[in-house]
Amino acid sequence: MHAVTIQSTLFQMEHGGGAIPVSFTDNGINQMLQRETTETPSYSRHFNQAEDFFLKTSREFEIPSFPIHHDVRLTEPKPEYLATLTTVIDRIQPLLPDLFRGLTYMFDPAEILRPTFFQIFRVAGETYVYLLKLDLVFRPQNHIVVERGSNDMTAVYKTNELILEVGLIPVKTVHSENGKLTGFDIEQLISDTWIGETGRGYFVQGIWLDTDLTKFFSKLFIPRGRRLYPYYPFSSKYRTVTHAPIAIDLDSRRKAVPMLHRVKHFLMPHLEEIQKVLREDEFSEGLDTFQRIKAMVPDEWMHFWDDFSLDMYLNDRDMKEFEVLTGDAV
Repeated sequence: MHAVTIQSTLFQMEHGGGAIPVSFTDNGINQMLQRETTETPSYSRHFNQAEDFFLKTSREFEIPSFPIHHDVRLTEPKPEYLATLTTVIDRIQPLLPDLFRGLTYMFDPAEILRPTFFQIFRVAGETYVYLLKLDLVFRPQNHIVVERGSNDMTAVYKTNELILEVGLIPVKTVHSENGKLTGFDIEQLISDTWIGETGRGYFVQGIWLDTDLTKFFSKLFIPRGRRLYPYYPFSSKYRTVTHAPIAIDLDSRRKAVPMLHRVKHFLMPHLEEIQKVLREDEFSEGLDTFQRIKAMVPDEWMHFWDDFSLDMYLNDRDMKEFEVLTGDAV
């Protein structure tokens, strides 16, 4: 049976959205992102039991209170929101100076607790955008309350763990107006991944191909018998092939773009067949189509993961976590 996922608005956007609008940015924040810091970064990279990627910093930082409610029709944030976000960046940046270098802020009215940053790359005449989303949602099991929240404001909390989402995405068109960037059209290489739904009423759940496609894409380029779980380097999102670099610094982002470029062009002639197979059977490395396409992957591509390893452990709450030990180039 295919993976079943609840149909949230974000999930639907990531699976079907063809455009990324850039309706608002802030010059003050953008200048702040490029400032130099004197501290030597000290952090480690991890995945939690829910497969979320997070960075563990050398000391705790405090996340201030954000307003919970926002009219998604308003494409510009209030000054109070920008001031609070500026405080967050000011506290995180000394601990993670590599995280923001080269990036530009963009306001997403649908995700006020997941501020978004981007960077444009070009290779061989084609465009890719790197997206970084910080996850500032309060999690009772992970965070220490400093000041309780209310119906209107989130809690103030301390943590040394920053959950984030990173991804390189192929871009078909970059839009601008009067010299100002206004958005990106995604190069959608995958047909509709919606299969159907199960359940009734409030319990309706969507069935999508994306999980199986992600496993298919990632396993193609990983040496046989090598486990990278819960890291999936290549994913099906936005109806295209995306790449999640495991290293966050600018140089590693630059190295990751040609990798996605090669993988994308390798996959393109096979995408229609892969989707057809996965609509009939859930993913398995034993699928004839998978075996045949994997045999076409250049052997040297498998060396991307030579220095990559993960260590599984139990955290202080007896929850399974994974630490990325090496792998800065992937």
